[in-house]
Amino acid sequence: MTELGNIKIADDVVKVVASKAATDVKGIYKLAGGVADEVNKILGKKRLTHGVKVEVGEKECSIEAYVIVEYGFPIPEVATEVQEAIVKSVTELTGLKVVEVNVYVQDVKIREEEEEESMEILD
Repeated sequence: MTELGNIKIADDVVKVVASKAATDVKGIYKLAGGVADEVNKILGKKRLTHGVKVEVGEKECSIEAYVIVEYGFPIPEVATEVQEAIVKSVTELTGLKVVEVNVYVQDVKIREEEEEESMEILD
């Protein structure tokens, strides 16, 4: 609360900021969405916030990010960079203290050329 009144940051605002920060990290292919995101995709709804869950209080928040890492990037390092990027962006843009950022690596994306090469080797 300020002397002028209350300021409440909506959960979706924190989700958008965290999503953008995560996807800007080198080595992140994209955020991993769940069933609801697949339904939204079918319905033609595009949401930047898929793959991120948040709990927002008055002065602090906690965040979970579900990501797909590009093949060839060191997964622990990429996940740590995601954590750091989310904390930095959310803190700077919302003023909220980030209590924790949990990163869940859901998959690894192999580029199409590499997929084709590995398929040729199997033939």
